[in-house]
Amino acid sequence: MRPLPEYEAQTEPKEDDAVCAALAWHDGDARATIATLLADCAHLRRQLELTRSAMGRGFVRGWEPMQQRD
Repeated sequence: MRPLPEYEAQTEPKEDDAVCAALAWHDGDARATIATLLADCAHLRRQLELTRSAMGRGFVRGWEPMQQRD
């Protein structure tokens, strides 16, 4: 699984970097940041599964969302 280009590691962190912002939100606590991101990921996976079960196949012409990235 590859990260999206906008979230790939950068050699010099920018002040407006999403990683720095997430760490700052948790006062620099990396474990709390990772725990929050994993909880958010689990929540979004549940939402995706609910959406998948609720949407009609004709609406999306057979396309189904995937939980895993390539």
